[in-house]
Amino acid sequence: MAFRFEKLTVKAQEAVQRAQQTAEDFGQQEIKPLHLLKALLDEEQGVVKPLIQKIGANLSQLQKMVDDEISRLPKVSGATMQVGVGQALLKVLQAAQDRADQMQDNFVSTEHLLLAFTTVDDQPKRILELNGIEEDDVLSALQAVRGGQRVTDQSPEEKYQSLEQYGKDLVEL
Repeated sequence: MAFRFEKLTVKAQEAVQRAQQTAEDFGQQEIKPLHLLKALLDEEQGVVKPLIQKIGANLSQLQKMVDDEISRLPKVSGATMQVGVGQALLKVLQAAQDRADQMQDNFVSTEHLLLAFTTVDDQPKRILELNGIEEDDVLSALQAVRGGQRVTDQSPEEKYQSLEQYGKDLVEL
């Protein structure tokens, strides 16, 4: 079964586009899972950073490890270089779709992608494990961030933690 990109949320689509741009910037022909993980970790307004922070992992160390691995990937030069989606990335996208289905979500969001990285055996899984991030950790953090909300439209990330995003904790003041 082929992966359907229209089933991605807006943030997940943007992450795939940034992953493609990263591959191009590094002169790499194939969009790999590492490129997508980098895109998720670099997303300022997404749900992945709060999940990583809730787990207690060192985000800057994680980003550096991903950047180092990307710089080691083979490079291609030439004016007509075309960047395509690699098989490894398709496997991650399909695992994310499967996870969304299990969670009864209508769309694949960035947290499904992060969960897929914890289950698909590839470089991102190993990097996440080295930083103490495993599937159960992500699921626990996700429950705290998203509560019982389901992904029923293409912009669910904007609804998560809206109180923390737009409110002020008067006790902290």
